[in-house]
Amino acid sequence: MPLGRLTVQFLDSIRGVKDCPVTGAKLPLVIVSHGRGGWFGLHHDVEEALADAGFVVAAINHPGDNGNDSSKRDTLSLWESRPKDVVRLLDFMLNDWKDKAAIDPARIGFFGFSFGGYTGLVLAGAKPDFGRFAHYCTDKTGVCEQLHNGETPPNTPHDARIRAAVIADSPSEVFTQDNLAAIKIPVQFWRSELGGGGVGPSGTERVASSLPGKPDIHVIPAGHYGFLPPSSPQLAANLPRFCTDPPGFDRAAFHREFDASIVRFFREHLE
Repeated sequence: MPLGRLTVQFLDSIRGVKDCPVTGAKLPLVIVSHGRGGWFGLHHDVEEALADAGFVVAAINHPGDNGNDSSKRDTLSLWESRPKDVVRLLDFMLNDWKDKAAIDPARIGFFGFSFGGYTGLVLAGAKPDFGRFAHYCTDKTGVCEQLHNGETPPNTPHDARIRAAVIADSPSEVFTQDNLAAIKIPVQFWRSELGGGGVGPSGTERVASSLPGKPDIHVIPAGHYGFLPPSSPQLAANLPRFCTDPPGFDRAAFHREFDASIVRFFREHLE
C-alpha cells in the first residue's frame, strides 16, 4: 500500500476547521510540495505551525505521484509536471480562490521535501541538467531508460512569484553549481546525514555547498524520513522503514525545532 494512503489511514488527527473564515489582510502564502508517493497533508506539522503563525498554506496531491496515484512516478514527464502543478496552484490561490484578496502576492514562500525539494529548486530558477543525470544513470527502466533512448528532456518552468524557499533532502542528480547559481532567492536547506529513499547524503551535501549566496544550511543526525512527522503506533508497526530513527534521534523534539526554524525563516524573508 502506498505511503500516502497509509499515512491518511493511521494519522492520529489533523486539527483544523473546514471552510473557516480567513482573517487578516496581506497575508503571506506558503506552498507545500510532498515527496514521491506522499500527499498534501504529509507535512501537517509544518503546515500547522505556519498557519498558526499567520501564514496561508496551500498544498496539493501531485497528479500521478501521490499515495493513491503512481501513474507518472517513473516517467520523465513527472520532472516537468511537478513544477507545473505548483504554478497552477499559485495561479489558483492568487486568481480564483474565494479568499484571494487576503493574500499578499509579494510574500510567497515554498516548502518542499525530497522530490518536492527538486520541485522547489527548479521553480526558484535552477535548470535541471538531464545530461548529467543520464551519465550517472545505470538503471535500465523508467527515467533512465527514457533518457538513454534519447527522449526530449522536460522543459521545466520557473516562478518568480516565489520569494523564499525551504528545501529538505532534495535529490541531487540534475543539479550542479552552475545551474544552482541561477537561484536568487533566500534558501533554507536541510539535509540528513544518513540519506535514504534514493537520496544520498553526499549528493545533498554537494547541493548545499553549491547553493549561491548565504543559504541557511542545517544537517540532522538521521535518515531521509526523519523529515516526516512523528508516526502513530499503527503506522510505525506497518511501515517501520518510514518511522525508525537511529539511536539518540528524537523525532518529536526535532520537529518542534524544525517547524519553529521554518516559521522564523519565512517571517524573516517574507516581510
